[in-house]
Amino acid sequence: MMRILPILLSLALGPALCAGDFRPFANFLLSSHVKVTGDRVTPIPMKPIVFHVATDGVRVRISAEGNAEASSTFEIYRSDGVGRQRPGEATLEVIPGIQAMSKAGGVLRHLRLTRESLTITTFPGVSDHTVITQALAMAPDAATAASKPVPSASATP
Repeated sequence: MMRILPILLSLALGPALCAGDFRPFANFLLSSHVKVTGDRVTPIPMKPIVFHVATDGVRVRISAEGNAEASSTFEIYRSDGVGRQRPGEATLEVIPGIQAMSKAGGVLRHLRLTRESLTITTFPGVSDHTVITQALAMAPDAATAASKPVPSASATP
């Protein structure tokens, strides 16, 4: 009986433990999408997109509003903060945030995530360009209204 107890507990509690793997972190509104080729920066016109970000502490999942089943998952490799340099200042400050990466189909993507912003840098394997997507945090009640982004400094995700 004692040998079967752990199995019964895992069968009974398993779905409950896995059901909430990813917890909502924040919503972000696309602010810029550019392609960098050599020394040229080309803006890519995009309509406003709301990104829903969730995490389980090891991975970060990002999905666009209205398309939850099509998501991107990044593996967190650094959670001790990210560097930021303010315009006009020479010093680099470290703010709470994480860095994560994803590699699929020969494409490497890097994620920089703070409470204020989300930046995804895409490095295609057989191309000479890099694509940078930036989004700013939205107020919690503005996620469905897609209103103005509101930066807020807070704890690490």
